[in-house]
Amino acid sequence: MNAPKPDPGRIVLLTASHRVAPGLLSWPAWQALRTADRVLCPDPGHPQLPYLREAGVEAETVRPSAEELVAACAGGRTVLVLPSGEGDAALTDGLARLAGSGRVEMPDLELLPGSYDLPGARLLDLVQVMDRVRRECPWTSRQTHEGLVKYAIEEAYELVEAIEDGDREALREELGDVLLQVVFHARIAEEDPEEPFSVDDVAGALVAKLVHRHPHVFGDETAATPEEVEAHWLRTKAAEKRRASVTDGVPLGQPGLALAAKLAGRVRSAGLDVAPPTGDGIGYELLALAVRAEAAGVDPEAALRAAGRLYRDAIRAAEGVPGA
Repeated sequence: MNAPKPDPGRIVLLTASHRVAPGLLSWPAWQALRTADRVLCPDPGHPQLPYLREAGVEAETVRPSAEELVAACAGGRTVLVLPSGEGDAALTDGLARLAGSGRVEMPDLELLPGSYDLPGARLLDLVQVMDRVRRECPWTSRQTHEGLVKYAIEEAYELVEAIEDGDREALREELGDVLLQVVFHARIAEEDPEEPFSVDDVAGALVAKLVHRHPHVFGDETAATPEEVEAHWLRTKAAEKRRASVTDGVPLGQPGLALAAKLAGRVRSAGLDVAPPTGDGIGYELLALAVRAEAAGVDPEAALRAAGRLYRDAIRAAEGVPGA
């Protein structure tokens, strides 16, 4: 009668996201940690170790080879390994080689996620990378708010172009470039000696603003149509800003057609009867066209860009440029 094969045991690789606070592990992860015969951690500085000790889980800070790990599981033992943030490729590659050799009775291998990234978690990576680049890059470390202004404008226009082209890949990239400007400026702002603030302050203020300006979502107000939402928004903004004029807060440095349309929109929303000035010259004609466009619900800047694209295509066709 053949003797039963010895139980090769089980290896549990417990992964945890570095974007989640240490100690916040799933219930299956804590169960696996408490029931394992041995818990091994190759990284003595692993952020989870203090929390494991606090919970009464004894973790050995050793870096086993694949062969040593397989041997430790012999006899049906369960060995849990808490890999470092880099994943310990040498260990996993070694296990793969042993399994592929066919010469070793391999333990069962389980990959157990102990925590998952929350939505938006990669933003934490962005903040960390931006911090390091600001400290170590000769160019980035010298930039100022004023010096970056032109890039913010360029990136905004490139985002608009990606949207109008319907290019999804470009849209994702340009959104990233716009986001970079926000994180970059916030990182620079941390160094201000008198009024520093961080990206957390920026995000916190934005969250508070969104909640306050959406009482129909977070409060007791009701809004069944986009028009009612806009009315809530305008009333809330007016109370916040306490502006002396409806023109307060309109940036005069924006493109001319956009400026004219914005002013016309403020006049219309406030119920004022203010006719645009008239006179000789193309400026007055463009102003009148922009006001007409805004009243009709048309963005004059977008309309002119669309016409400009057609003009560009006609020029390229006349030049015989391929793809025109």
